[in-house]
Amino acid sequence: MLEKAPPTPEASHDAPPRAKRIWYRTTLFNAFVIGAVGFLAPGLWNAMNALGAGGGQEPFLVNAANALVFALMGFLSVFGGPIANRIGFAWTLFLGAIGYPVYSAGLYTNNRFGNVWLVLLGAALCGISAGLFWAAEGAVALGYPEASKRGRYLNIWLWFRTGGPLVGGLIVLILNNNAAAKRKGSVDPKTYLIFVALQCVAAPVALLLTRPEKVQRADGTQVIVDAEKSVGYEFKSLWNLCKRRDIVLLLPIFWAAYFNQYSGNFQTYYFGVRARALIGFVSNFSTLFSSQVMSMFLDWRRFPVKRRLDIAFWYIVVCHVTAWIYAWVIQEKYTANPPALDWADAGFAEGFFVLVLWEWSRQSLQTWMYYFIATKSDSISELSRLSGILRGQESFAQAVSFGLNTRKWHGGRVPLAVNTILLGIASVPTYIALKENVPLVKKEEAGDSSDEAVTLETVAIGNDKTPSSV
Repeated sequence: MLEKAPPTPEASHDAPPRAKRIWYRTTLFNAFVIGAVGFLAPGLWNAMNALGAGGGQEPFLVNAANALVFALMGFLSVFGGPIANRIGFAWTLFLGAIGYPVYSAGLYTNNRFGNVWLVLLGAALCGISAGLFWAAEGAVALGYPEASKRGRYLNIWLWFRTGGPLVGGLIVLILNNNAAAKRKGSVDPKTYLIFVALQCVAAPVALLLTRPEKVQRADGTQVIVDAEKSVGYEFKSLWNLCKRRDIVLLLPIFWAAYFNQYSGNFQTYYFGVRARALIGFVSNFSTLFSSQVMSMFLDWRRFPVKRRLDIAFWYIVVCHVTAWIYAWVIQEKYTANPPALDWADAGFAEGFFVLVLWEWSRQSLQTWMYYFIATKSDSISELSRLSGILRGQESFAQAVSFGLNTRKWHGGRVPLAVNTILLGIASVPTYIALKENVPLVKKEEAGDSSDEAVTLETVAIGNDKTPSSV
């Protein structure tokens, strides 16, 4: 067992006496902080990518740049947990926000002047920055809230982050709603300037985040800080976590959940600019409502935590089977007779619903994954490592997927087949990991079947390890 730093008073599992809470130290305020940064930085970045090709006419340069973004993000996400545990979550979040506007500036100069170098430089800086961002943000979203409100706060985080694409999509729609935009092409260059200005606000907002030991939860419990005593021990803990059977079993689904970057190509192949702008705006509602449904169910205390995870898993399977069967049907139709659709055209709805169903199924899986790994530890330090592993593998998956989509496959059959096969293969080890999982929850969260969960009280009394080591 690795040597730990001496426990701090904040790491006690016993709820301290209730004191009057300060509003800027509450879990709700901190959820709004990470939500605001997520809205301004990756949210607006997602708004541009929701257009397909980053708003450009052809997807290939942007897909190559995004492959670079996610490759670098993958490495920094994995190692971001130990870094965040050493320098603090606020500063990690700050560093994680500063790269996004550089990438947006690169897209602007490419749109206006046709240069490539700033797109690639911006992609590199964004990848490094975003890796730190996701490691810190995921840990805060999972580790700061009360256990009974975890799904609710995950949803607040998601609503803010999806608010970026919503507002960004609305901006794009307003600036690109004209006769010329009915055709395929690039968005108005002014779109990028607005995004750059908004993304520059994200970094200072990140510094408003409360230190974990000073967070004041509504139930009086403390955020457990279980950081290692040195950087070397941090990386040893990370390596031991990476080797755990349950984490290895989940690696395929971490990849499969984020592998579908063909959706951007699908838009550029078959839709005009203003149709893409409308899709980028409206499809976010699918993301929001999907997350809302999943998070409400995962917080529903009628069933024990393990039962909720089981039911949600099969719901996700049904969603994905439906989405991908429908996608294959429409893709084969478009392969035989490729359209260039505006929103006023008769065939717009059937293609639009391919993207809506992809968004719905993808978000339900992602919300479930975050909740699932949050049941594996009660320590913010360990959750930072877990979320870093999750985000790192997701990033590697997106890097490969964007790389796969840098060329124009006939009919999209290759990326569609890869996605379908990957999801099918990933479902098997995910099901095994789910069956073997014993959620670590507070006593009141164990539900009606206390044998289906390990409570903190049981761990503290019956094991010489800390709860975060279970």
